[in-house]
Amino acid sequence: MILPTKGIAADRALLSVGAGVLRLLDEPKTVSRVWDEMRRAQPTSSVSVTFDWFVLAMDLLCVLGTIDLEKGRLRKVSRASVEDGDPADRGEQVE
Repeated sequence: MILPTKGIAADRALLSVGAGVLRLLDEPKTVSRVWDEMRRAQPTSSVSVTFDWFVLAMDLLCVLGTIDLEKGRLRKVSRASVEDGDPADRGEQVE
């Protein structure tokens, strides 16, 4: 599921779908905008990724600490801000 297997093609593995999400996050975007852009970017010849598979990929990215949802928008978490100790990038409440 996370990695390709005999039953899951490489382009449908959650890491592959997550990589597609990360490529689209050049700026903070809403989930629906990323989903729309992802559907448009999929070749018509390949098996399309369903919304639930898309959400699972985003969950994986969130658990891995590569994306964050801030003010209703998805954004990439930069490695520098995590290493510098930015509490918002560690998931801590910032007041």
